[in-house]
Amino acid sequence: MTESVFTYAAPGLKFGRGASDEIGWDVQQLVATAGGSASRVLLVTDAGVAATGHPQRIAQAMGSNGLDVTLFAGARVEPTDASLEEAIAFARDCGPFDAVVAVGGGSSIDTAKAVNLLLTNAGELMDYVNPPVGGGRVPEHRLLPLVAVPTTTGTGAESTTICVLDVLALKVKTGISHARLRPTLAVVDPDLTMTQPAMVTASSGMDILCHALESYTARWFADFEAKRPEQRVPYCGANPIADMWSEKALSLLAGAFRRAVGDGSDREAREQMALAATFAGLGFGNAGVHVPHACAYPIAGRVRDYRPPGYPDDEPIVPHGMAVVMTAPAAFARTFEASPERHLRAAELLGADTRDTADGGSGVLPRVLRGLMRDVGLPSGLGEIGYGSDDVDDLVDGALKQQRLLATAPIDVTADDLATVFRSSLEHW
Repeated sequence: MTESVFTYAAPGLKFGRGASDEIGWDVQQLVATAGGSASRVLLVTDAGVAATGHPQRIAQAMGSNGLDVTLFAGARVEPTDASLEEAIAFARDCGPFDAVVAVGGGSSIDTAKAVNLLLTNAGELMDYVNPPVGGGRVPEHRLLPLVAVPTTTGTGAESTTICVLDVLALKVKTGISHARLRPTLAVVDPDLTMTQPAMVTASSGMDILCHALESYTARWFADFEAKRPEQRVPYCGANPIADMWSEKALSLLAGAFRRAVGDGSDREAREQMALAATFAGLGFGNAGVHVPHACAYPIAGRVRDYRPPGYPDDEPIVPHGMAVVMTAPAAFARTFEASPERHLRAAELLGADTRDTADGGSGVLPRVLRGLMRDVGLPSGLGEIGYGSDDVDDLVDGALKQQRLLATAPIDVTADDLATVFRSSLEHW
């Protein structure tokens, strides 16, 4: 039997300029709804975001509402098991807390998710990491109310049930996935995104793009085998509700992405990007992502010496959105056969002329993606960030470990498929 049910869930949402000024009131209401009273709040951020002053201003506003705020500014850009364990130890030493607030990009929000999980549930971090890397333990207890306040436009972490991390010893990126990790409230204030450097805007925007494209082209929910209620997972495949959010995200990106990268002070473009990120998060947070994200994990986890502008330069890093889009053109060329009409519709929403079908249409979306990557200043391929043909087998091995993601792909993905995708991504232009 095949599946006949799809699921949809989302956090509460507050969107608009100045929304972050109201978080003190929001936290009090959330804790009261959970049957308690708010007095102590942990605010999680990173050093770069702290330097903008946004977390301190939000903490001060919460203090004006009678809340005692403890600030942790040690979240790492692209979290690792070590950085998450440091944050968890800090929170356990300073607790107890009544709520958690995350201010920053996906890294800060994911750090807050891990902290919240381990403040409220027994065990250690690796107990909860997805198998086969970790133990896949399921949280037994309700988590604290979590308010996610994104300062970048891209990750969608404010909407999702996933915490992503690098496991340093294995040189692999993986995650923790459970419905209880989803933030209680997402507060999206476009004014907080105005300080993003151009490359951060470009990389984060590519994460929006791939979230929308991957969820839109994912395996249709009714094509999966039927599940019992306890077997249902947050990523249930493409479905009518997720499709709606993904299409709107792509339309917004088509008009705002290049403008936001080219002129960071363009308030309208920033607001449109914030909306696109929110819509894409609401889509992929339920439908799921597939091949580009699975390939991104080893690309980020095995980085040698690449240091992109606009990011901390103390150690090598391939930002998540950049890692995802590096293989996207080749990945969508490979998945085209599963749903040509969806791939062409996505390209059309991004502004492509879909009458160009000399190659049967399979190259239309990849060409749009490569043009957009070039226009916003991303690297020209995996070769530019330090990978070569000798790395392909290692990258394939890392991507094959992401079976939770590959299961959502519209085709059955083999090692040969992944090798073709990586080799085709070494150089885009």
